Amino acid sequence: MLMEALTDRSRPAARSAASVRHYLPGGCENGGGIGRLVGYIIETAKETGAKHFVTDTRGARWSKLTSPARLVGAILTMAKDRIVTPDRIHHIHIAGRGSTSRKLILTEAARLLGCCHILHLHDYDYAGDFAQRSPRQQRLIRRMFQNADRVVALGQRDRATLTTLLGVDERRAVVAHNCVPDPGTHNICDGGTPLIVFLGRLSERKGVTELLSALNHPLMKELRWRAVLAGDGPVEHYRRLADAMALSDRVEMPGWLDAGEARALCARADILVLPSHAEGLAMAVLEGLSHGLAVVTTRVGAHEEVITDGETGIFVPVGDQNALGAALAKLVSDRELCIRLSVQGRAHYVNYFSMMVYMRSLEKLYETVSAKHQGWAAAR
Repeated sequence: MLMEALTDRSRPAARSAASVRHYLPGGCENGGGIGRLVGYIIETAKETGAKHFVTDTRGARWSKLTSPARLVGAILTMAKDRIVTPDRIHHIHIAGRGSTSRKLILTEAARLLGCCHILHLHDYDYAGDFAQRSPRQQRLIRRMFQNADRVVALGQRDRATLTTLLGVDERRAVVAHNCVPDPGTHNICDGGTPLIVFLGRLSERKGVTELLSALNHPLMKELRWRAVLAGDGPVEHYRRLADAMALSDRVEMPGWLDAGEARALCARADILVLPSHAEGLAMAVLEGLSHGLAVVTTRVGAHEEVITDGETGIFVPVGDQNALGAALAKLVSDRELCIRLSVQGRAHYVNYFSMMVYMRSLEKLYETVSAKHQGWAAAR
């Protein structure tokens, strides 16, 4: 069952008094796309009166020695909440790999403490990660997801993983596409040098090698443009690769940008490109739509639930540097196409992926799980 509020834009935002604690790796500052999403939720919740808190379950990527202490601290915080604020909803964000290992422990604590808890799956290939686990781990993971009050997926592919592979009851598996704040409109393709932006971790999964090859495509060499590839990861490796392609005078790689810096970059850009090999639902794609950028991406994860090819963005095949180069060259040289995709993509964002739309669906989810627990407590 999907959350009706995702498509019910006429309903006024509920003034919910929900008290929610989010658990995520790295917190809002070091939690990557998950952290950015939760940060947006917290800022928007201030306008509705809801109280949202964040607990870091891992620490920064490079702080592996402190990760166990963070997890113990998260469990103690959960136990304290159960005593002091027993109605608090525990919103647990999960991905594959080490995140699942930590959440197996955290969700078991939630079950033993009797906490109302939601599992929110963020992963580019959770089915693949699950397949590599031992039979015992698979049993534990299935039980973890089946015991949650609700499970949230980023799109229909991941919801199918939950209901078929992990055995989650269809009535408890919901879809909530990611969202980003509304930055307002701006004009693109104004006659200046077009700016192409990439937002995300610089990696092979994100298609950065193909992107550099596409920027080095003969069609692109004949045109005026600049590009900024913003994100963490092996930045120096990709800088050297760009130098070897003689792109260093046109391509900048500033490293990771915080939310404000990313917003400022998009505000002066024209095109957003994300040629990923695998995604859940990339925040960067939504950032591009919200800013009214012409978006070029791949048909992975839930992207086809967000982008309509030729109307609100352009799809290119995964790993096809020539198709990517041709698509970018077309947008750089065709001002009318760039503007059309900008206007239509921006309208699509406002109607379906704004923070207000997302918060209405989230508030409804919280109301549902809270009512369930209150009914269960009354029956005892």
